Amino acid sequence: MSSSGTLDTSEVLAAHDAAWEALGAGGIIDGHNDLMWELRSQTGSAVAGLDQIDDRFHTDLVRLRAGGVVGQFWSVWLPSWLSDTAAVTAALEQIDLVHRLAQAYPERLVFARTAAEVRAAAKSGRIACLIGLEGGHLVGRSPAVLRMFARLGARYLTLTHTENNAWADAATDRPAVGGLSDEGLAMVAECERQGVLVDLSHVAPTTMRAALAVAKAPVIFSHSSALALTDHPRNVPDDVLAQLPANGGVAMASFVPEFVSQAFRDWQLESEAALSQMGVVFRFGESWMPAPRAGETPEQTITRGLAERQARRASATAAGQARSEAATGRGDTATADAAIADATATISFTDALEAYQAAHPAPPVTIKNVADHIEHMREVAGIDHIGIGSDFDGTAMLPQGLEDVASYPRLFMELARRGWSVDNMAALAGRNILRVLAATDPVSPPPDEPPPDLPGDWIDQAAKDIWGLDQG
Repeated sequence: MSSSGTLDTSEVLAAHDAAWEALGAGGIIDGHNDLMWELRSQTGSAVAGLDQIDDRFHTDLVRLRAGGVVGQFWSVWLPSWLSDTAAVTAALEQIDLVHRLAQAYPERLVFARTAAEVRAAAKSGRIACLIGLEGGHLVGRSPAVLRMFARLGARYLTLTHTENNAWADAATDRPAVGGLSDEGLAMVAECERQGVLVDLSHVAPTTMRAALAVAKAPVIFSHSSALALTDHPRNVPDDVLAQLPANGGVAMASFVPEFVSQAFRDWQLESEAALSQMGVVFRFGESWMPAPRAGETPEQTITRGLAERQARRASATAAGQARSEAATGRGDTATADAAIADATATISFTDALEAYQAAHPAPPVTIKNVADHIEHMREVAGIDHIGIGSDFDGTAMLPQGLEDVASYPRLFMELARRGWSVDNMAALAGRNILRVLAATDPVSPPPDEPPPDLPGDWIDQAAKDIWGLDQG
């Protein structure tokens, strides 16, 4: 360190070398990336062109490789306002999208279900594609659907998204079942039977504690940070982080600005309050698009989706106006105003937020904020129980220096400057989540296991036994 308090050239080079040594020891396995949703929303679920830098997204294959990524959990997320049937259908479409992505670039990507397959992918110079289901609403309250998703390769289930479901409470909704209902406890057990990790990001602290109380396998937080540093309901309380060593699980730190900076979180609350006064409220899934139909080009899918989106907005506006008029007739002005706000929310939020931000700039968030959270999580949970779950392509804004998937080495350089060892950085980067995967991999016979040694006439003998052909 120079007398001015800045790093000198030799320290910068040492941090650079340590960061790349850590990444070279195993690479990044990121717990959460929403590129699949962005592809559905922006390309009509087409996967062409991702072997080149595409600035529409935080993610493409060029930058994944530059960032040292060897494994990526692709999030399968869909809006919770979909019906059970529609959610299951759309989840299958998104799972198919992950498979198609891997198949489209066989020299760069490979689909993976197990820790061994992730290791094999890395040895072959390819990136392992894994699936995480983001929200219990995707299984439609059906253990059978969960089992089928597991057979298609899903390796974790986030128990809720932003809203409660019938059996689990979300962090950003009003308590309904007190954490997990009996059905929720049974769903946790079914996940464990199927080798599907229980993901506690998005859930209420009561849900976290209820799941940890009954978990027989390691749990994960696929994209959350530390509540002690940033008071956001999506973050993890210290008492929960402290339970991870006994459970064996991993909390994977997010890069989302409102999760890692209290100043940004305060600005977010102020902006939401200001927009709410204007009748503008954020709704997840505003950019919802249908999946392609048979014989449809991506352009045709997008055109159809835009027409459907416009029809939804018109329907919502008409319904809101009808509710408002009914409330006005009853003299209920508060309900009337809320109905109009609800009707216009999906139309104007993005534009309204951009206008607000132009007049009221957001406070800066940097790599140091993310590193602070990672260090706190290490202090409370231990080095063996932390990881990286960036949420690239799932957030509109990102910390300075962590703008895309090529930027992971910058974070590890920051940790190296803080004195992190190569071994500790390698644990954070991917070794910990790989251990959890290995501990929960679905049990099945190896694909090259020989068939059982049966007598050559066993079919004939079975027929004789059934039909009594040995009776004379």
